[in-house]
Amino acid sequence: MNWHSQTVVFCLWGAQPILQSVVAAIFWRRKLHRQFPAFFWFLLAQIANFAVTFPLWLSGSSALYFWFFWLGEAVNAVLGFKVIHEIFLDVFRPYHTLKDLGTLLFKWAGVVLLLLSLVVAFSNSLDRDPLVHALATLQRSIGVVQLGLILFLLLFSRFLGVSRRQVSFGIALGFGLFAGVDLMLMALNSGGFIAQDNLNLINMATWNMAILIWFGYSLSRKALRQASVNHLQTQRWEQGLADLQTPVASDSLIPMFEGMVERALLRNSNLEPAEDVPGLDDRFTRPRASSAAAGSKTRR
Repeated sequence: MNWHSQTVVFCLWGAQPILQSVVAAIFWRRKLHRQFPAFFWFLLAQIANFAVTFPLWLSGSSALYFWFFWLGEAVNAVLGFKVIHEIFLDVFRPYHTLKDLGTLLFKWAGVVLLLLSLVVAFSNSLDRDPLVHALATLQRSIGVVQLGLILFLLLFSRFLGVSRRQVSFGIALGFGLFAGVDLMLMALNSGGFIAQDNLNLINMATWNMAILIWFGYSLSRKALRQASVNHLQTQRWEQGLADLQTPVASDSLIPMFEGMVERALLRNSNLEPAEDVPGLDDRFTRPRASSAAAGSKTRR
């Protein structure tokens, strides 16, 4: 790396904690940290990671820098996955059943990603440290999920009533931008089309762009949810999942049919002349009460 490239790296790297501190301060002032606590802690973890690793890198302590760097990457991976879940909950806030299903899916997805990283670590055929290889695989997998999340929001925001001016959309946009560029650069690097120094430089510039996106969204006014394009279709998704989670009991139709039969008998008997049916009031007082009871059971 020449002197000019090293100066650019210094500027890009040093700008990150400054921008992140500004975004965190705005989130705190506007009380957005209560709505997005995982993202707020992610920013603080990034700042703390820089405060530790940057002096180690300047001092030339390569061993300490190596371990603290990957420790920070592990924390970033966990918090990054939590941020994805946080955005998902904000997007599906009006749809409680979809939100509950998404929470369950995210838990299992986290377990699968962790198991995948462990399998890669133990089956490592490269000369890299198994723990580093596992963390790199986990980070790459979370990047794929982040990229998929922003694509999902771009495609289905109209159906869910999500405004592209919402803070959650901006957070997902920043993560998705960096994840997409990072995955593309890794593919180019593995094919020998781009050098590692250039990869690091482009990654730093892209990460700064993501922070600037968060800065812009943190200053914007809180956007209200838009009316979904096909509200009935979204409600059908919600109702269909609710029916699957709470199936109707098999014996719940019996009181309904009993009520229907009793009401039919009452209508037929009311059509007959009162003088032909002795004791009409006495005979049909109880069926009316039982019919009402049966109807109330059906409503439950």
